[in-house]
Amino acid sequence: MSLSIPFLDLQASVEELKKETQQAIDAVLGSGTFILGNHVQRFEQAFAEYCGTSYCVGVANGLDALFLILKGYDIGVGDEVIVPSNTYIATWLAVSHSGATPVPVEPNIHTYNIDPSLIEAAITPRTRAIIVVHLYGQAADMDFILAIAQKYNLKVVEDAAQAHGAQYKGKPVGGLGNAAGFSFYPTKNLGALGDGGAITTNDDQLAEKIRALRNYGSYKKYHNPYKGYNSRLDELQAAILLVRLKKLDEWNQRRKTIAQCYFNELQNQALILPAVLDLTDPVWHLFVIRHPERERLQQYLRQHHIDTMIHYPIPPHQQAAYQEMNHLCYPIAEEIHREVLSLPGGPYLHNEQQTKIVKKICSFLGN
Repeated sequence: MSLSIPFLDLQASVEELKKETQQAIDAVLGSGTFILGNHVQRFEQAFAEYCGTSYCVGVANGLDALFLILKGYDIGVGDEVIVPSNTYIATWLAVSHSGATPVPVEPNIHTYNIDPSLIEAAITPRTRAIIVVHLYGQAADMDFILAIAQKYNLKVVEDAAQAHGAQYKGKPVGGLGNAAGFSFYPTKNLGALGDGGAITTNDDQLAEKIRALRNYGSYKKYHNPYKGYNSRLDELQAAILLVRLKKLDEWNQRRKTIAQCYFNELQNQALILPAVLDLTDPVWHLFVIRHPERERLQQYLRQHHIDTMIHYPIPPHQQAAYQEMNHLCYPIAEEIHREVLSLPGGPYLHNEQQTKIVKKICSFLGN
């Protein structure tokens, strides 16, 4: 075992599933069909069943998944979409690319997810939808959000890119709102060996429209009812995802065990651990702590060969891409982004490695 502890060991999953993955790749190569073939169809059916939805539409990546949902609902120029102020920029980019305007709402300081109690004040006559992000693998407080959406006739879009398998009140994310966007980027709980994404929904009209939008706006070759896009889940990646989907629950359970160890062992007033809503069952895509001297803690762990990451150092409203919002202040998101540090927590983190991580953090804190 290496003395260095990586943040996430992607190669371990490749090695564990090497035989099955090669068989899946060979099956695609032998089929002679490389775009929107049988493997995409099979994965769409399997992932819809996993999420408890009627439909799944495979697309090129998670950003496209969110964007195509908005386009499918004809959300665009002149419209507003409520988004969390604390999220990865892709959530905002999907809104911007649709032509609509992202309207940020602050998170709950304890769960890091959007604060439902602040949403209603952000709604205007131009608001068309709310994008909720199940950040770090914990479902947002959906009942409150869905009630607000129903009151104002708004669509609810789940950004579930970090939450494959997470549950809210016993139901998996992906079918809690009108539609959900997933990413299969390799670091996700369900990751491909390249880019990939999907949309899950129970809305048959939306699913049908997105199947055309992802394929140049076409249901039938050379017939284009929409000005569409080229955003298709790759046949090879779909075959690989079919293999990896069978392991997802096991991988998530390993993440939960690791998270529970952190909760048990990292009890210190100077360290802020994530809070978990009673109604949720997180899958711990990331285990994120907060400390006022985040950089010093990260450097200390780096000196002891422990790799950590910061998700995310700069909130979207402070990015150059959104310079028109740089003057705005979202103090809760800004505080979170100043203090968060993600600890190693993937499904291949060994007990000995986690013991070392805990001991070094406790040493830093003076425990």
